[in-house]
Amino acid sequence: MTHNKKVKIALLASGSGTNAEKIIHYFKDSEISEVACVISNRQKAGVLERAQKAGVNHQVFSMQEFEATTPVLNYLQKQGVDIIVLAGFLLKLSPEIITAYPDKIINIHPALLPKYGGKGMYGHFVHEAVIKNRDQESGITIHLVNDEYDKGDIIFQTACPINPEMTPEQLAAKVQVLEHQHFPKVIEQFISDSIKGA
Repeated sequence: MTHNKKVKIALLASGSGTNAEKIIHYFKDSEISEVACVISNRQKAGVLERAQKAGVNHQVFSMQEFEATTPVLNYLQKQGVDIIVLAGFLLKLSPEIITAYPDKIINIHPALLPKYGGKGMYGHFVHEAVIKNRDQESGITIHLVNDEYDKGDIIFQTACPINPEMTPEQLAAKVQVLEHQHFPKVIEQFISDSIKGA
């Protein structure tokens, strides 16, 4: 069965956008999917520059617009978005967006959920907590988004060992390597499975 319509991805990011950039490049020549747009909640987010360089549509919405939902949903629909990927996005999505894209919103978390998940647990806060608790491993979790922080079904997890002398910054770098290595492939697998299941 040939699936002629490419699955369109919207990338939501609040920061520098290294994951977003990896995903854009990964899907550049894909036959099944493409990145349709990049959305941020911060005017000065580095991800916007990366999107511009890659020739990808990009848009900033304020916190108020995200809360109001309609401007964001209208934009997603206009871009023909099928799947939303959160690549370091720090706002909680409104129930309306989650309802509009059921089981079609994917997030990456820089720890092994259910540990170190929930409100306020993002970026360096996660790595600091992991180091402080003297855990022997950390890693990444890629999961579906539902209306509770970090509680959606887990699609993929992989771990990396932590040595006792490691700083949160060193752990962050190690975890980021895992993110770049696995995130695009897991998204591709998810899309390919959803096409087969369609």
